[in-house]
Amino acid sequence: MIVVAAAGFALLAYVYLTLPDVRSLARRNPAETAFMRIRAEQAAREGKSVRHLQRWISYSRIAPNLKRAVLVAEDDAFWDHEGVDFDQIRQSIEVNLERGRAVRGASTITQQLAKNLYLSPARDPMRKLRELIIARRLETALPKARILEIYLNVIEWGDGIWGADAAARTYFGVSAAALTADQSALLAAAIVNPRLLNPAHPSARLLSRQRMIRGRMGGVTPPAPVPVPVAEPPSIEQPPLPAEETAPIPVGTPSPTSEDPVSPPLQQ
Repeated sequence: MIVVAAAGFALLAYVYLTLPDVRSLARRNPAETAFMRIRAEQAAREGKSVRHLQRWISYSRIAPNLKRAVLVAEDDAFWDHEGVDFDQIRQSIEVNLERGRAVRGASTITQQLAKNLYLSPARDPMRKLRELIIARRLETALPKARILEIYLNVIEWGDGIWGADAAARTYFGVSAAALTADQSALLAAAIVNPRLLNPAHPSARLLSRQRMIRGRMGGVTPPAPVPVPVAEPPSIEQPPLPAEETAPIPVGTPSPTSEDPVSPPLQQ
């Protein structure tokens, strides 16, 4: 028993001591993320070129509509937790045990940011433990507005599309500052599986999720901006998609496919 306890303590100590130092994020924007590296490695293995569309945009220049929509879609208890929502974890465990499989996630926006920046989509207990500890570190080191700012600039919003501004320009032909409530709700609805859900050609399922998010946005207050001098990395852009793929379409126009392909969520 003593040997097992000692081994467990040693493992926890190793995990803790090898975690990244997140304090630099208070004043420096990340130049890349673990997910970006994973996508580049996947493309290299498949012999494909890497498309990387990203334009960093400050928190104050992101439409409040999008902030509200993302909070509704991904973490409506953002104000109430310190990185980990234990009530959601408990409910998730109960639902998953009842169904006999993983059907509900419980990751907060802070946990998703920890995973995107430093970890991987892998579903294993050690990765989850690291994610939980990093999330707590992020909440300790950064204000809520900074956490949401980084999240909105680095998450995947399609194949090679990273962050809110690249997504807004690709799918709707506008900047992240000019997103309407309907466009914001549609982008937020796609976060659950961004490589399959296309806001420019929404399926009936995606539109249904958009309507749910849109109806709840009025009850959410995004964090107020916190002025912090930040050293921004250069924007990374490649030539835009062909016109027929990037041209804005009326929000609410479903794609010919009535249901989305089933695939394990990446961001959750």
